Amino acid sequence: MECQKIINFGNQLLRRKNVDCAREDSRLSRCLNTFDLVALGVGSTLGAGVYVLAGAVARENAGPAIVISFLIAALASVLAGLCYGEFGARVPKTGSAYLYSYVTVGELSAFVTGWNLILSYVIGTSSVARAWSATFDEIIGQHIEEFCKRYMKMDAPGVLAKYPDIFAVVIITILTGLLIFGVKESALVNKVFTCINILVLGFVMVSGFVKGSIKNWQLTEQDIYNTSHGTYGDNQTQEEKLYGVGGFMPYGLKGVLSGAATCFYAFVGFDCIATTGEEVKNPQKAIPIGIVASLLICFVAYFGVSAALTLMMPYYQLDTNSPLPNAFKYVGWDGANYAVAVGSLCALSTSLLGSMFPMPRIIYAMAEDGLLFKFLAKVNEKRKTPIIATVTSGIIAAVMAFLFDLKDLVDLMSIGTLLAYSLVAACVLVLRYQPEQPNLAYQMARTTEETDNNESVSTSESQAGFLPEEEEKCSLKTILCPPNSDPSKFSGSVVNISTFIIGFLIVGSCILTALEPSVLIKAIWIIAAILVLVVSFVIWKQPESKTKLSFKVPLLPLLPVVSIFVNVYLMMQLDLGTWIRFAVWMLIGLEINQNGQEPTARGFDCIQTRTR
Repeated sequence: MECQKIINFGNQLLRRKNVDCAREDSRLSRCLNTFDLVALGVGSTLGAGVYVLAGAVARENAGPAIVISFLIAALASVLAGLCYGEFGARVPKTGSAYLYSYVTVGELSAFVTGWNLILSYVIGTSSVARAWSATFDEIIGQHIEEFCKRYMKMDAPGVLAKYPDIFAVVIITILTGLLIFGVKESALVNKVFTCINILVLGFVMVSGFVKGSIKNWQLTEQDIYNTSHGTYGDNQTQEEKLYGVGGFMPYGLKGVLSGAATCFYAFVGFDCIATTGEEVKNPQKAIPIGIVASLLICFVAYFGVSAALTLMMPYYQLDTNSPLPNAFKYVGWDGANYAVAVGSLCALSTSLLGSMFPMPRIIYAMAEDGLLFKFLAKVNEKRKTPIIATVTSGIIAAVMAFLFDLKDLVDLMSIGTLLAYSLVAACVLVLRYQPEQPNLAYQMARTTEETDNNESVSTSESQAGFLPEEEEKCSLKTILCPPNSDPSKFSGSVVNISTFIIGFLIVGSCILTALEPSVLIKAIWIIAAILVLVVSFVIWKQPESKTKLSFKVPLLPLLPVVSIFVNVYLMMQLDLGTWIRFAVWMLIGLEINQNGQEPTARGFDCIQTRTR
C-alpha cells in the first residue's frame, strides 16, 4: 500500500501535460502582431542598463573591446533565444518556460521553473520601479528622498530599505491598471516608450561617431599614465593594475570574457515574448521572429552605445554611474543630457512593463493547471485579461518595492532566468529526437475526432505504444547506427539518457570549478568536455523528428548543449547566500503548491482513471 502511494507520488511529479496546438481558441484576447512582440522584447531587454552598464564594463573590465564583450554575450543569448523560438512554434500557448518544461520533462520541473520565474519577475518589477523612482527624483533634485528620509525613515538596516518608496508603488499601481485594461492598450504604450528610447539611443550613437575619435581606441600606457598622473602620483604599477595596458583590448582576453559574462544579463528579458502564445494572431511565426529580431536590435543598440562612449572619451575616465552625461560633458554637449534623461525614463518604463507583463500570465497558466490556487486563473470576460493574477502580481511587487531595498535579492532573478534558459535548451534537445505520437504536445497536427477536453496530463508511460514498432535490441551498433530513419522509442530513450548525462557532466564540472578552482579541476574539465562531445555525437547519430515547424534551432545538438553550459556556468558563479535564499523560496513554493492544488484541476484525473 505504501509502495503504491510512493509510485503514485512519483508519477504525479513526472506526469507531463498534453496540449492541443491545432485548436486556437483562447480565453485571452488574440490581438498582438509581430511588431508588438518585437517592441515588447526590445522594451523589456533594452532597459536602463544600456545607459549605465556600458560605462562600468568598459572602465573596469574590457576597455574599448566592450563591443566584443557585447558580441559574445549576444551570441550566448541568441542560443537561448533560438530554443525559445522553436518552442514558441511547437507550443504556442501561455506559460513560456513553465509550459515547455511541463510538456517535456514533467510536473516537478515545471513547477520549479514557473515558481522561480514568478520570483524573477517580482524582484525585477520591484527593483525597476525603485530605479524609476530614484531616476525621476534625481532629475527633480532628490526632493522625494529628502522628504521620505525626514518624515518616514525606517530604521532596520539589512532588512528594510532606508525609507518606504511611495512613488514606486504609484508607478506599479498605474501599470497594473494598464495591464488590466487590456493587452492591446498595454502594447501600444510599450511601443511609444520603446520608440522614444530607440530614438534617444540613435542620437547617442550618431553623437559618438561625430564627436568621437579613433585615438581613444589606440591609447598607450604612457597616455594613461600622463592623464591620471595627478591622482596616483608616480606609481606606474598602480596605473597599469587599474586601467590595463592601453590599446583596444587593455585588459586582455580575460577582461573581454569577464565583461561578456556581465553583459549577458543585459540581454535578459526577451523571454517575456514567449508568455504571449495565446494573445498573438499567428504565434507559430510571430514568436520566433519577435525573439530573434528583438535580440538583434538590442545587440545593435548595446554595440553602438558602447562604441560611441569609448570613442567620445578615454575608457578609464568613464563614470560608472552616469557614463553618458559624463561623456557628453567631456565633448562639450551638456544639453544632450536632457535627451539622455528622457531616454532613461522611457527605458525604465518599458523594462518595468516587460517585467510586469509576463508575471500574471505565468501565474494564470500555473493556476489553470492546478499548481497554484484556482481562483488566480480567473479572466475578465470583457477585457480578456487574467485580472486576479494581474492584481495579485501588482500587490506583491508594490509591497516589495515599498519596503525593501532588493539589492541582496537581485541575484535571485538570475537563478530563475538561467534555470529557465537551461531547461528550455534541454527540452528542445529532447523533443527533436522523439517519435511522433498522436497525443504528444509537441506534434502540431491532431485528429479531428477527439474529446471535448483539448488538454490533458499523462504519465510518460501513457505516451508510448501508439505506433507499432519492432523492439530494438540495445547494442553499440544500434546506438551509433540506428536502423530506422525515423525516431523510435529506443532512439528517443537514448537521447533522453544522453541529455541527462550531458546535464550531469556540465553541472558537476561547474560546481567543482566554483568550489575549488585548481589544476586538478582543469583536468576534470578536459575529461568532462571530451565526454560531453562523445555523448553529443551519440545524440547527433540518432534520427530527428520530421515534424514540420515554422522555426527550428539549427546545428543540433551543438547549440542547445552550449546554451546549457553557458547558463549553468553563470548560475554556479552566484554566491552561497543566493542559493540559500533560493532554497527558502522553493520550500515556500512547495508548501503553497500542496495547499493550492485541486484534485479536480484540469486534466489531473487521468492517472487515477488509468489505475482503476
